[in-house]
Amino acid sequence: MSSIEVKNVEGKAAGTVELSDNVFGIEPNIPVMHQVVVAYEASLRQGTHSTKNRSAVSGGGVKPFRQKGTGRARQGTIRAPQFTGGGVVFGPNPHSHALRANNKEKKLAMRSALSSKLADSELFVIDELSLEPKTKQAKAVLVALGLEGKRVTIVVPDDDVNTYLAFRNLPKVTIIASCEANTRNLLDNAALVMSTAVAKQLEEVLA
Repeated sequence: MSSIEVKNVEGKAAGTVELSDNVFGIEPNIPVMHQVVVAYEASLRQGTHSTKNRSAVSGGGVKPFRQKGTGRARQGTIRAPQFTGGGVVFGPNPHSHALRANNKEKKLAMRSALSSKLADSELFVIDELSLEPKTKQAKAVLVALGLEGKRVTIVVPDDDVNTYLAFRNLPKVTIIASCEANTRNLLDNAALVMSTAVAKQLEEVLA
């Protein structure tokens, strides 16, 4: 079991908590983390980019000039790619960019992310993180933890709306529900903050 110091919202020590080595103490698998993050970001792409080829561009129904006798290269339509207003050659068309990562890879990547955060001392566990919907209180918590001005990701319980409202307007702070946690969100920060209850919940889900 990995032991980590627990702090309160005032930044003072409030004991320790034992976390499973199977979730918070493994050797991070960097290739799998990279694969899962790439798949996640690819799934965010809309894939709606589109161009028209020569058959989709309007006009060009008449041959621009006769085949022979002009001294120019023969042309069949002014909507060919070499003309202004013509079709695009090999342009992008709508398609899905989604990549596949199976559930075992996703869980391994999240365990690797949590383990690397703990190993790098970038994981902060709070005994109880439940605030009123006031940004002033949320800012005071970050100051007490020494995280003001840093890029911080905060994971809160799914039903804790007030804490979400308190942190959402702070710059450089990303706040997510525990059900939204993924490898990219866990890694894309300088500090990861969660309550003891959330840490135990992630431990149960990823074990």
